[in-house]
Amino acid sequence: METYNDPMPIRLWAEDDRPREKLIRQGKNVLSDAELIAILLRSGTSTHSAVDLAKILLAGAQNNLIELSKLGLPDLISIKGIGEAKALSVIAALELGRRRRGADVLVKSKVNASKDAFELIQVELAEMPHEEFWIIMLSRSNQLIRKIAVSKGGMAGTVVDPKKIFKTALQHSAASIILCHNHPSGSVQPSEADIKITKKIREGGALLDIAVLDHIIVGEERYFSFADEGLF
Repeated sequence: METYNDPMPIRLWAEDDRPREKLIRQGKNVLSDAELIAILLRSGTSTHSAVDLAKILLAGAQNNLIELSKLGLPDLISIKGIGEAKALSVIAALELGRRRRGADVLVKSKVNASKDAFELIQVELAEMPHEEFWIIMLSRSNQLIRKIAVSKGGMAGTVVDPKKIFKTALQHSAASIILCHNHPSGSVQPSEADIKITKKIREGGALLDIAVLDHIIVGEERYFSFADEGLF
């Protein structure tokens, strides 16, 4: 692992370089991920500043905040200089960020495009370690009624029962639905099984007068839309 060695404590840095002062004077957008994490850590060690310690933490997660959010308490405290208090601060902040995505979506409850559907379901599926199948139920004006899981599986797939999907949609008086599931591998390309089940569910929806508008496959930060790709 790459190491960083700058024993000078942050309090001795120029004011414009200190993360807290930079945040106050210039705003949050100018800070790097490492500087933001350094504010959470509050202090470094005798051999590393808080910023350097944050860089070590990020390096251990491939410099990716999503990967960092997957690390548990034992993973974090195994890093020299990261005690329980520091680790819990990082875990709590990343969890708040994940929940924030969901809170933002609640304000925007009308689904007009695949991006809206992705933003609505991403918080539920993007970091799921196993495969799940959800449906987004909409009114005739495309207002969100509810999003609900209809199937949970393993790493390789999940069994989807169209009868359960339509029973749930009818119970909530949904005019239309959007199918959603995740690929834990991160790939968003549909499999042959994905294409077949989508066709089957669409045909069932036509018989029940419940429109199946799209099927969204969710990766960590990207998605595949059957409708956008002309598979509908």
